[in-house]
Amino acid sequence: MSVEMDKRESGLTEAQVAQLRSEGKSNDVPARASRSVKDIVRGNVFTRINAILGVLLLIVLSTGSIVDGMFGLLIVANSGIGIIQEIRAKKTLDELAIVGQSKPVVRRDGVAREVAPDEVVLGDVIELGPGDQIVVDGEIIETASLEVDESLLTGEADAVHKTTGAQVLSGSFVVSGSGAYRATKVGRDAYAARLAEEASKFTLVHSELRSGIDKILKFITYLMIPAGALIIYNQLFSSGQSLGPALNGMVAALVPMVPEGLVLMTSIAFAVGVIRLGQRQCLVQELPAIEGLARVDVVCADKTGTLTENGMRLSELRVVEDGDGALMAQVLAALAHDDPRPNASVLAIAEAFPDDPNWTETAVAPFSSAKKWSGLSYGEHGNWLLGAPDVLLEPESDIARQAEEVGSAGLRVLLLASSDLPVDDDSAPGVVTPRALVVLEQKVRTDARSTLDYFASQSVAVKVISGDNAVSVGAVAGSLGLAGSPIDARTLPEDTDQLADTVENSTTFGRVRPDQKRQMVGALQSRGHTVAMTGDGVNDVLALKDADIGVAMGSGSAATRAVAQIVLLDNKFATLPYVVGEGRRVIGNIERVSNLFLTKTVYSVLLAFLIGISGVLSQVFHFEPLPYPFLPRHVTIAAWFTIGIPAFVLSLAPNNERARTGFVPRVMRLAVPSGLIVGTATFVSYLLAYQGPNATEAQVTQASTTALITLIMIAVWVLAVVARPYVWWKIVLLAGSVLGYLLLFTIPFCRTFFKLDPSNIAMTTTAIVIGAVGIVAVEAAWWISAALHGEKRRLFGAMPVAGSAQ
Repeated sequence: MSVEMDKRESGLTEAQVAQLRSEGKSNDVPARASRSVKDIVRGNVFTRINAILGVLLLIVLSTGSIVDGMFGLLIVANSGIGIIQEIRAKKTLDELAIVGQSKPVVRRDGVAREVAPDEVVLGDVIELGPGDQIVVDGEIIETASLEVDESLLTGEADAVHKTTGAQVLSGSFVVSGSGAYRATKVGRDAYAARLAEEASKFTLVHSELRSGIDKILKFITYLMIPAGALIIYNQLFSSGQSLGPALNGMVAALVPMVPEGLVLMTSIAFAVGVIRLGQRQCLVQELPAIEGLARVDVVCADKTGTLTENGMRLSELRVVEDGDGALMAQVLAALAHDDPRPNASVLAIAEAFPDDPNWTETAVAPFSSAKKWSGLSYGEHGNWLLGAPDVLLEPESDIARQAEEVGSAGLRVLLLASSDLPVDDDSAPGVVTPRALVVLEQKVRTDARSTLDYFASQSVAVKVISGDNAVSVGAVAGSLGLAGSPIDARTLPEDTDQLADTVENSTTFGRVRPDQKRQMVGALQSRGHTVAMTGDGVNDVLALKDADIGVAMGSGSAATRAVAQIVLLDNKFATLPYVVGEGRRVIGNIERVSNLFLTKTVYSVLLAFLIGISGVLSQVFHFEPLPYPFLPRHVTIAAWFTIGIPAFVLSLAPNNERARTGFVPRVMRLAVPSGLIVGTATFVSYLLAYQGPNATEAQVTQASTTALITLIMIAVWVLAVVARPYVWWKIVLLAGSVLGYLLLFTIPFCRTFFKLDPSNIAMTTTAIVIGAVGIVAVEAAWWISAALHGEKRRLFGAMPVAGSAQ
């Protein structure tokens, strides 16, 4: 133990801290770099889609037709809803981040106390213990076998031993030992400050959903360019219309091509998911983690703190035959009292043996997950070890067999032993003499069984990976219904393929080193699994970092909370099913919504192509070209009850459908044929109703109405298909959509305002017949697609509850 630990620096005074803060020498990097309200407003107003709609709105307004500019309200709606939801999500995230942030222990006026990271100032003395994250750069001034893991910065997994005067960088964390360092760089000068700021932003990137939607939007853009060019040519040059009607027709063709609400609905679904999970004390540090956990098919769970409660209590002190029980109690009291950062086991021992003998330490060996033991030397009082019996003793020894027998009941067993060497000797532990078995009780979480049952029902495999004795871990796993014999990780094969086979086919593992946890996660990923890792200790950090989704307990070490994408602030493993449920809701609902928006885009592009090509052909074959059938107000109302309102409801609705890969092809399988059917049927309906260039204004309105009736009929049926399986509220939603259009077409004011005229019985009958044919075609395409791709389809189903075991 170094001299510096006996001559502790008292740290800065409060007056010095105030002076440094006034000079701007504080750690002013925000705990969470969420977007400011200004950035949120800018990000939601100045979007590509709003820019396109804004230009089209100006074109329509320039013709003097204000009514046809109603689609401009989409700009306000898109921006307003997006801003409100993101600000709500920001508020939730920021509040939870304050609760969940790591709080360094600083010395002020000789007293150690926790402060928020942004309250650290230049020159502060910050204490360190196992699992602590280093929040600012600094220089070591006190050390007791301090080892720091810098893998998050350098990629090197081996812990670095730190001596007095050594430099430490923000973003690293303590593996073992204790000490203190003086802050030399704070705020944005610190090494990892910029990395941390970028990593913790409220973001929607790196998501399969988002990347899929981006691909779709890119494809749409390529289609819009030739379709838009054709319709512009047709309206301005071929149709012979005056400038005002030609521009209105052009805008009416281009507006529905833009899937204006798709990105918005995706953002809303994610943001609402964050808010819902925040209400369950679940901090989502990377937004796509909601989606990612829903795709997970393997959950690797630590035993202690995840399946069992954090706290322990001493069950029995089993002294070795002819041992001195009073002396063992003294030794345990000394070990517990002199541990600067006691873990749950040491805290239980301290509670059972509170009378410290005040022995003088001469050497210290902190606990680490790699060696599985800790120790203290007390000069004439001897060298004492506390650790795993099966590590410190030969497995065949009587004491080791006793320990395994006790552990088979699910109890945690530690060995108290003496050694012939000082504990900091390079050859330690040396010759180990067993003196007593310390038996600790751990309480299995009451909600662990139901959580594991939920995952089993959803075909998600659970692997229990623990540093504890394999037999003890197996007993706990067995009590929770997990089948299979426990495996001691010390017997795991080194070969990657063999390791993957073993991990994939087994359930429970004990005596797992931190590097092995990481290898096991990698092995599962190599077999195509999407892996979530849960943990609370410093030994879980590497595996949490490499897993597809890292889940940390709120009471865990600062390092685990820093690398995890999700932090369960209430420390409840049972919260995970609700996270899975939210992810499934987001994925399933965005897929539904995407079907609606992309169907509209496909039929709009097709209709523009057909009208545009007719204009080109009319110049070649000398026949009268077809003008675009709709006014901008028509395409606006066509989207109201087939997409706009239903999409908003569906994006937030309950949905527990199992997450699947292949988002883009699955959406296109419905959207493309449905869009082609809607576009073709609408064109045929308009072609039959169009009375030529000399038609009266009433005939033009009747032809547009005919085409619109066909379009709306089939589009409503597409909505009906997308909404399946039906529950009562979906049937109400569909009935409301039908009723909305009946009112628009029957109320005289609405007919006049929106230029609708269904009074021509022949034309309206034609529209209904073609619409009915289109409905049959959409229905047939849905069932044929299901048969071709082996998908089971249901018309009706019980409404699922997110996160529930079904």
